[in-house]
Amino acid sequence: MRKIIILGFSILAMVSCRKKEKENTIIEETTKDTVMPEIIEKPVKKTTKEIKEALNAKGYQTFDYVDEVTKDTILMQQYFIAFLKKGPIRSQNEEDVEILQKEHLAYLSKMYELGYADISGPFGDKGDIRGITIYNVPTLKMADSLANADPMVKAGRLVIEIHPWWAAKGFSLR
Repeated sequence: MRKIIILGFSILAMVSCRKKEKENTIIEETTKDTVMPEIIEKPVKKTTKEIKEALNAKGYQTFDYVDEVTKDTILMQQYFIAFLKKGPIRSQNEEDVEILQKEHLAYLSKMYELGYADISGPFGDKGDIRGITIYNVPTLKMADSLANADPMVKAGRLVIEIHPWWAAKGFSLR
């Protein structure tokens, strides 16, 4: 019983110590047929102007595009697309390649979690261009630095070629 109580307090301590970013949320309490109120987080909708001002303040390049058909104003943001190309050093043994691949995937996951990369993935053929990563950072220098910190690049199995790329802010892939 003592172990269960200690475990319960430990879990309670961990949960209560977690920090949650609330910058862009409104907290709304609702009560149903329960004793505890239910907390629902609703995202605060920012205007295109507010999004553009925030991006520009952080050094991102943007411009407005007016859709000829709908007459909607679409905010375009500059991203950086990194092509991961076959590198000159391909002599690693199978075990080392496996370790490098795990480190490479962990690195790309970390870039996504930190908000630096929006999407990454390999190509489906065996060509010289092995995959891409789209970096959501304000400068080419920053994208280049992040791309070249990839363990596969550092080992020479991949090399990076980066290009500025424009996309509509907030639009998703279909």
